[in-house]
Amino acid sequence: MIKPLLLPVDTYLVDSLPDVWFGVVMFALTMYIVLDGFDFGIGMLYATRDDDHDRETLLAAFGPIWDANEVWLIAFGTMLLAAFPDVYSRLLADNYLIALGFVLALLFRGVGPELREQREDESWQRACDWSFVGGSTLAPFLFGVLAGSWVFDVGAISLPAILTGVGLVAVSAVTGAAFVAAKTGPALAGEMRDLGILATVAYLAGVVVLLAVVIVTDAGGTAGTILSIPGVAIVGLSVVAGLGGIVLALRDSYRAWLVSALALPTLLSALVALLLYPAIYPATASGAELTVETAVVSPLALNLTTVLGFPVLVVVLWYFKFLYGVFSGPIEAEGYGA
Repeated sequence: MIKPLLLPVDTYLVDSLPDVWFGVVMFALTMYIVLDGFDFGIGMLYATRDDDHDRETLLAAFGPIWDANEVWLIAFGTMLLAAFPDVYSRLLADNYLIALGFVLALLFRGVGPELREQREDESWQRACDWSFVGGSTLAPFLFGVLAGSWVFDVGAISLPAILTGVGLVAVSAVTGAAFVAAKTGPALAGEMRDLGILATVAYLAGVVVLLAVVIVTDAGGTAGTILSIPGVAIVGLSVVAGLGGIVLALRDSYRAWLVSALALPTLLSALVALLLYPAIYPATASGAELTVETAVVSPLALNLTTVLGFPVLVVVLWYFKFLYGVFSGPIEAEGYGA
């Protein structure tokens, strides 16, 4: 007789395992917004450079870690599918055009730098540059629109969703500028500082407008959560991180500014998690409201996913620690450590 699995079939390994997985999914989302966010930002800032040396420096800054950062997008989708498959399917079904546009934007961003090196023709290189910059700008905008549509239970063509997209573009520019400033010489760092400060002001102003719109319209019934103590605390910390980052940038403390800048998308993700929980997907025309409790997979499936998936997550985290340790130094146009 075959012995059954040494895992509970009808109960979770721990009672709070569905909530743990909600936190893990939000963690993967946060990692993607933070890490690929500064990649997007560098792509946008690329448009402000006329000098080939500066452009090569920007490309070299995130070249070794670009592909690795996108792993967190795959991790987010995989974890969401594994733990909350109904949420995954409805999120894509309700927003398939936005999701398709996002993937195309990632494609245009990716091929731009690669194809640019294939020909010396000026018009060809200019087209590749626009592909890179356009994809780097459109991708976070569409990802933000998708997130806004999800969180605020509104259509993609709505003010809360569009403002969320604009906010993600702005915060990506902030982190991109801070990342480049922390890794380059004084001249380029100074120019990134000025652009990063403008982006920070735009981001904070955009957040104020977005929250005002959401509170007035009570989009998705989230006004009460935003005005709760945790909601106010997250918004307040975002303002402190943004204004503190401006002060640090003006003092040329670029590495401290980078830490402060990365706190902004982290807090944004925390606000998304706060607004979603425990209803992980709102009621829409495609179905009823899904909560963490009702959307999670069966105990046996989640127990197996936990046992098999968590060791992989630990290895991925170790790899990123190693990767960022190797490429932690300053950058020149020729690359790290040139």
